[in-house]
Amino acid sequence: MTSYDITTSPNIISEPLNQLHLSSENQEKINHILDEFKYLNVLSQYGLHTTHKLLFFGDSGCGKTATAKAVAKELDKKIITLDLSEFVSSRLGETAKNVNTIFKKAAKENAVLFLDEFDSVGKLRDYDTKDSGEMKRLVNTLIQLIDYLPNNVLLICATNHMHAIDKALLRRFETTMEFIVPNDKELDVYYCSLLERFPEKFHNIQKKYAISYAEAKDLVFNQVKKQIINQEKAKEKLTHEQLNN
Repeated sequence: MTSYDITTSPNIISEPLNQLHLSSENQEKINHILDEFKYLNVLSQYGLHTTHKLLFFGDSGCGKTATAKAVAKELDKKIITLDLSEFVSSRLGETAKNVNTIFKKAAKENAVLFLDEFDSVGKLRDYDTKDSGEMKRLVNTLIQLIDYLPNNVLLICATNHMHAIDKALLRRFETTMEFIVPNDKELDVYYCSLLERFPEKFHNIQKKYAISYAEAKDLVFNQVKKQIINQEKAKEKLTHEQLNN
């Protein structure tokens, strides 16, 4: 299965939206978009379109992908995920054709289309390079696809390098959301939320700060796993000693 075939149903194992640690600004924007999709038919009666072209940008591991999945789950939609960094190849003509196919698939399935590593096709380019013509055509194709995206399809693009994206592409997005490394207070709240699922005896961990949510999650789970394994090893050792006495 190629990277652009991946389709995930709404019941994907992911964190519910209300359990994500979003900034108040991002939470407000997400809630507004969910409301618009809920009342899509009513809005259309007044000639109004939903806000359905979003750009998530910011630090890696701070919730862009998790938010996209949670929104799809909240809307009870399938999510089609495309990692553009793996997708874009030297055969750019074929890439443009396949991107068109993905957009059609999203429209047909009334899905959320999540394009990760969006800067892979949106980068400002030196158009004197040998691939410049094909890349320019690919970017133009993408602009047209975004412009004519059906109102029922939610497009979410994500990047860690917003500054590298062509301004013509940036103008296509109706809403942008920044995801940044959490501060100490936000991380403390997150650490508590991760640990509360485990017995209190496993809560003694070494915390780190100035890291992403993804890094904090790995940090907690690795330390808890180590404590659990050490506990089991101690039990096995005690049992072995008792049998030998």
